Amino acid sequence: MIEILSPAELVRARAAGALVGDILAELRELAAPGVTLLDLDARAAQLIDAAGAVSCYVDYAPSFGDGPFGHHLCTAVNDAVLHGMPHDAALADGDLLTLDLALTLRGISADAAVSLTVGGASRPRDAELIAVTERALAAGIDAAVPGGRLGDVSAAVGRVLTGEGHLVNREFGGHGIGSTMHQDPHVPNDGRPGRGLRLRPGLLLALEPWVMDGTDQLVTDADGWTLRSANGGRAAHTEHTIAITEDGPEILTLPSSAER
Repeated sequence: MIEILSPAELVRARAAGALVGDILAELRELAAPGVTLLDLDARAAQLIDAAGAVSCYVDYAPSFGDGPFGHHLCTAVNDAVLHGMPHDAALADGDLLTLDLALTLRGISADAAVSLTVGGASRPRDAELIAVTERALAAGIDAAVPGGRLGDVSAAVGRVLTGEGHLVNREFGGHGIGSTMHQDPHVPNDGRPGRGLRLRPGLLLALEPWVMDGTDQLVTDADGWTLRSANGGRAAHTEHTIAITEDGPEILTLPSSAER
């Protein structure tokens, strides 16, 4: 299903997106050595409930997971990259952490992810992995213009990722979003310009470049959810929900304090 939001629904999408951005900003500050992944999940639950929103993850049970997921937040550490299930493990100085959050507020969903280094023991290669996903996301957003094609977005993301020597997994990527979290169209992180769905105002897309150092192959943890790099290489993942508007792409999942 592909949804085109009305102007009134887009107002609600902005509110949902800002809430996602605000919660991720708080969780980013909370993520420190000694804090557990379950601590982060519990705080996400508190903030979602306090805002009158609903987690998209708790009851989520797609074909690719051993569902339902049962948590409010995805937490991927080091060689984990997607669908990281929180567990009772404390973060360590220098961990590479991805926080991925999706919620529904007043009937509209929003989805975003950030990767960060925990504490002060930063690795240059981790910073490079994070930065390339951020640059790829920015390129994809710039390409998401009304009248353009979905392939233009995928190609823009892929040019950045492959241009820096990364292999691209096309199984998991971005997606449409609206009244539910995961909708058509699928947005691969590499593609051919000029192909695919024509972008229309009112379409929401969650764009999410992710990379693993030295591989594009995934393995699944025993929890049935957490996806890790097959070679043990560390990974990064960055995501925003955007709206296609008459004036161009609008990022919805920035924190409310951010300049828009």
